[in-house]
Amino acid sequence: MGVIEMIDPATGERLGELEETSPEAIERAMVHARKAFRRWGNLPLSERMDHISRLRRYIVEHADELAATVVKDTGKVHLEALMTEILLTVDFIKYYEKRAASILKPKKVPTPITLIGRRSWVEYRPMGVVAVISPWNYPFQLAMIPAISALVVGNAVLIKPSEVSPLTGLLIEKVFRKVGFPEDVVQVIHGGKEVGERLIQARPDKIFFTGSVASGKKVMAAAAEHLIPVDLELGGKDPMIVFADADLRRAANAAVWGAFTNAGQTCMAVERLYVESSVYETFVQMVKERTEALRLAEEESDVGSMTFPRQLDIVEEHLADAKEKGAKILCGGRRTGTDGLHFEPTVLVDVDHSMRIMSEETFGPVLPIMPFDTEQEAIRLANDTPYGLNSSIWTKNRKKARRVAARIEAGNVCINDVMINMVNPGLPYGGVKWSGIGRYHGPEGLLSFCHRVSLISHPGRKKREINWYPYSQRQTDAIRYLIRLLYGKGLHLSMKEMFNLAVQFLRRK
Repeated sequence: MGVIEMIDPATGERLGELEETSPEAIERAMVHARKAFRRWGNLPLSERMDHISRLRRYIVEHADELAATVVKDTGKVHLEALMTEILLTVDFIKYYEKRAASILKPKKVPTPITLIGRRSWVEYRPMGVVAVISPWNYPFQLAMIPAISALVVGNAVLIKPSEVSPLTGLLIEKVFRKVGFPEDVVQVIHGGKEVGERLIQARPDKIFFTGSVASGKKVMAAAAEHLIPVDLELGGKDPMIVFADADLRRAANAAVWGAFTNAGQTCMAVERLYVESSVYETFVQMVKERTEALRLAEEESDVGSMTFPRQLDIVEEHLADAKEKGAKILCGGRRTGTDGLHFEPTVLVDVDHSMRIMSEETFGPVLPIMPFDTEQEAIRLANDTPYGLNSSIWTKNRKKARRVAARIEAGNVCINDVMINMVNPGLPYGGVKWSGIGRYHGPEGLLSFCHRVSLISHPGRKKREINWYPYSQRQTDAIRYLIRLLYGKGLHLSMKEMFNLAVQFLRRK
């Protein structure tokens, strides 16, 4: 059992330390969670939603206080903490308050004529104990939304926040305690990689992981040992395509915000920018001017600090590789200050796909810009990546926008907007290729934490069915007639054949 050191990444101030959860405590937490699940899962949905509603009201009433803790933990600016951590969380809770009952109610399913007399439906039941392993870049929202989704359905939840943002893990623990959630329905497990491994070894019934591709592969491999279902929300190398007929001012504003919000530490950030050649020089200048106007490390900053020292190292490694291969930095490109993790918003040109900065997830305040000549080239460049999380297309031509969107290999696509898919609680969110497995948000955000149970009911008054023993030639003939009647090309049955078919289906003895 180790100790996590808590440090403010913006200032370098030491905030204290936190003991990791021991292996024995993890085992106890799982035992208690299973007991809590039996109580919580058997509550009516309306009672569970009462607890969820109280949670929303508490978050709203303490919004600035909660945001301030996230700021101290991550180095992001207060406005971004309010928008992306608090607002998003309460908006999703409100969505489920309105729609959970209709999403989770049993659904009638059509019953084919071959099963005449029966009724069919699907029920949605909780899975048991869900482990939510969350990241450090949006530590409140990316832990709370999947946890709340699992709770609404009736699961108990074990949350393991990132060891990089331990203050927010303590905050989440405090919030559920203050709201008065039933004992052990939500528990927080503190620690790093080894603690996460122990949590998986404790065999939760579902794992929801958000993080890097490398870590996601390890989680999936460990879960496979116990056949634990896994949802993976992983990284991206998200392209933004700007055509010459786009509103260039809107697109430039979006590119700067999409690249540098949260210091670029967003899985669906603008990581690659492709601009049609005829407007390339003009657009690059617009982006450069807007980037240079951003305020950094001031009392009212636009861009906060980075959060994780190793991630800052990766940013510098990618920039060094790009410069060595011929890229040019137009602005930024350096650390600022001596104590914190601030890095200047950086615009880069003369880039190509041989560079790490165009092929690997940088996850920092860096925006590489590359020209293209044709629509086909733009699509090829956008899809030239193992990732497929988010993307954006910029043009006033709606047909072209939809045409290009249909060919982009990504789980989420914006048209004349950027990074906004995740904000609509009704849309499913997730990636393709290396960017993940599964979806959450929207109806899928509840159903992914359910067992879908199929039920079929018969009145029970017949003693025998056509497919039951003992077999006879007349049964065989009836099945043959049935195939011809229902699935053939207009073939007709004789009266004798119809009579035998009716007798075999309808007889009670």
